[in-house]
Amino acid sequence: MSATRVVSLLPSATEIVAALGYADALVGRSHECDFPDEVVDLPVCTAPKVSGELPSEEIHRSVSALLAESLSVYRVDTRVLRELSPTHVVTQVQCDVCAVSLRQVESALSEWDGGKPALVALSPSSLADVFGDIERVAAALGAHARGARLIAGLRGRMDAIASVARGLSTRPRVATIEWLSPLMTAGNWMPELIAMAGGEDLLGRAGAHSRWIGWDEVCSADPDVLLVFPCGFALERVEREIGLITQRPGWSRLRAVAAGRVYLAESNQFFNRPGPRLVETLEIVAEVLHPEAFAFGHEGKGWVRLESPPPSP
Repeated sequence: MSATRVVSLLPSATEIVAALGYADALVGRSHECDFPDEVVDLPVCTAPKVSGELPSEEIHRSVSALLAESLSVYRVDTRVLRELSPTHVVTQVQCDVCAVSLRQVESALSEWDGGKPALVALSPSSLADVFGDIERVAAALGAHARGARLIAGLRGRMDAIASVARGLSTRPRVATIEWLSPLMTAGNWMPELIAMAGGEDLLGRAGAHSRWIGWDEVCSADPDVLLVFPCGFALERVEREIGLITQRPGWSRLRAVAAGRVYLAESNQFFNRPGPRLVETLEIVAEVLHPEAFAFGHEGKGWVRLESPPPSP
């Protein structure tokens, strides 16, 4: 059998492959894969149809228009993919907005004559699904034992945080914002992480897709903590665009705002990557919710406190 050659079309999948000890087997990546550092120089096999530099509202309109016509938000470079001669291609079926779809990859491979790579499709909607996806990738690579060890280590670190959190006297009420305009609250694995970190998610639904919400829902919930991490945004961009919610009516009256408990987080690297670094995501949430009990050193890089709303333009 030829040497293992993996093309990963999903950042979290790239991190899973690397965490399993197969970083050297990666031969191609998506345009978003940027961790670990050594994957950055790999050939890129995908491209977005909508610029990520557009304002949040314009990104939403453009993506919605493509999806309404049953069009993909991304392109797959079939020429590069074929030239890389992968033995495995890892993609996803969880979200057509987040990465290339399984349907696209199947189409890209449909005209290959013989020697088609094994297609590994991930579908994480919960923490259990994330661990299941790690097992799936490990099985595809013939690395069952490595997968079991990786999962055991991740579970152990998470369980240690949850154990401490269960002994705390308070459970802050939390609202999450996963897109700024229109507003979206986080679902999937985030409500589980918040619970493990010693909080109560007011708007998200564990194991369900993230959902659109109205500003009135945020105001009615009046959370103790507001955690903001727009999908795919680096921390610097979250800070730059936070005015999209701080200028909304009733902002200053929110309990979280009055208490100085609005936090902006690094979404691109942590909150939207259902892979091994969800442990770091849990650490960030634990630090934010219970600074008296947790200090992992993520402040400044993984999250910052919003001290005051930026001035009006």
